[in-house]
Amino acid sequence: MKTAIIGLPMTGKTSLFTILTGAHQEARIGSTAARTGVAKVPDARLGELARLFEPDKVTHATVEYVDMPSISRENLRDPSYVASLRVVDAFAHVLRLFADETIPHEKGSVDPLRDLEDVETELILSDFVVIEKRLERLDKDRKKIKNPELDREFELLTACKTALEENRPLRQLEFGPEDEKRIRGFQFLSQKPVLYVLNLGEEEAGQLHERERAFLEGPLAGRRHTLAAAVCGKIEAELAELPAAEQADYLASYGLKESGLERLISATYALLGLMSFLTAGEDEVRAWTIPMNSPAVKAAGAIHSDFEKKFIRAEVVNWKALTDLGGYAGVREKGLLRLEGKEYIVKDGDVLVIRHG
Repeated sequence: MKTAIIGLPMTGKTSLFTILTGAHQEARIGSTAARTGVAKVPDARLGELARLFEPDKVTHATVEYVDMPSISRENLRDPSYVASLRVVDAFAHVLRLFADETIPHEKGSVDPLRDLEDVETELILSDFVVIEKRLERLDKDRKKIKNPELDREFELLTACKTALEENRPLRQLEFGPEDEKRIRGFQFLSQKPVLYVLNLGEEEAGQLHERERAFLEGPLAGRRHTLAAAVCGKIEAELAELPAAEQADYLASYGLKESGLERLISATYALLGLMSFLTAGEDEVRAWTIPMNSPAVKAAGAIHSDFEKKFIRAEVVNWKALTDLGGYAGVREKGLLRLEGKEYIVKDGDVLVIRHG
């Protein structure tokens, strides 16, 4: 799954991308030049399990990010740029909250809510054009042939058009499974989940949680498929230059327990509807990415396709019980290692051992 980092010029989005992923290579997304990179999903559970099993390797789950060229009215009129946005699964929209006279804002002042609404309006307009063209085509087709499927698509897109005319993004609408399938192919921009990344100044670094909460409970309240994560780009850049042993003390000097980027990655993971289950042994301790509410047989398939095809049972235990009781022998003795079938819904933090043919 890909998350596109978008934003206006001079918001700090490319700096954040580089710190997140360490990536410098150019790539092409669709026909647009962009940069792609992968960030590890922070997970303290892996460290606990690694201390117990002392494995040869520890592997984190990952999130893939794409650093798109700055968003603008001109770019959103470019079919190749829009096509590149359509193929990602979510947006991380970087909003500038920091003031810096040496970095001019293209609109003359720092106003994150204005920037948020301006970009949202452009995404809505892009979808509106697509829907109008499709409705014109559907109108002609429905006059030629009677087809209930065409009628339902026409009704659905008309409802979408009405929402867009009211300046409501399509992610605010709720679709049933069949209607979701009908519109999936359009890859509407305003339907994609959004993580708003609040890029604060150094003077507000100790207030990341407060600013985040103020956005979630204020302008973002009631918006579906929307999250916020506050970061301070300047501090994150300095943090990235420090040895790991000194990073906790540096964060503590600002009253912080974890970096903003760690919360940004975790928020991206949650926004995409993902979670991790774990495998643990002497060879490797690893977090595996699956959609929330996945059955055990699909989790087995994330490890290897053969495990899904030849699935018999999954041995399941909570990671905390496993570490508290010193390993598999301890949880077996306490009767905490359960055997589950293919329909078992895997929980975040489950440690699985897959039995297969």
